[in-house]
Amino acid sequence: MPDLYQKLELGRCPHCAVARPNLNSNAQFETRNHAGGNLRQWVVYVCSTCGGVVVASGRQLGSEAREIFPLPESVDDALPTNARSYLTQAIQSLNAPAGAVMLAASAVDAMLKVKNYKSGSLYSRIESASKDHVITEDMAKWAHQVRLEANDQRHADEAAPLPDLEDAKRCISFAKALGEFMFILPKRVQRGLDESNPNSTVPTK
Repeated sequence: MPDLYQKLELGRCPHCAVARPNLNSNAQFETRNHAGGNLRQWVVYVCSTCGGVVVASGRQLGSEAREIFPLPESVDDALPTNARSYLTQAIQSLNAPAGAVMLAASAVDAMLKVKNYKSGSLYSRIESASKDHVITEDMAKWAHQVRLEANDQRHADEAAPLPDLEDAKRCISFAKALGEFMFILPKRVQRGLDESNPNSTVPTK
């Protein structure tokens, strides 16, 4: 965790994902619990790029931050390597929404290929995964409501607007949910089964 100074040193802004953001102190206050203990110094920081707010707390100014809200997003290691790389880059590219959309679509593409859905358009493969019950029907509907293939749509309609920040966030949200459903949750369930099996040799944490 970074230290509580006038500037908070984070690798990326949790809101716009700009690298090495200028997060400057905007306000400070302290809190205690009902008994007067658990003293915490809070500092409110504002990103000079997007105006997003980050709040951090510690024992005192200059000490290590013990809590930061929100933290920059991370991608679960349970995702396949290529999908994890694309999704990480999509999150880090939110300040360039069109690029973030294409990277999120690449992450979805990589996940589907791991499940052997390799032919046809991205949406047709999502539909096939739904029909095979690899994902739910609602997830397939969700895919059609975000602009995963916005680049192809622009080729068809030159007047179509470029994706904006909200489009990018929706695509990333879908890609994360797809990864959770297809890879992260099954791995978590399997680990739970292994750990609850009295004959299992998997160490518990």
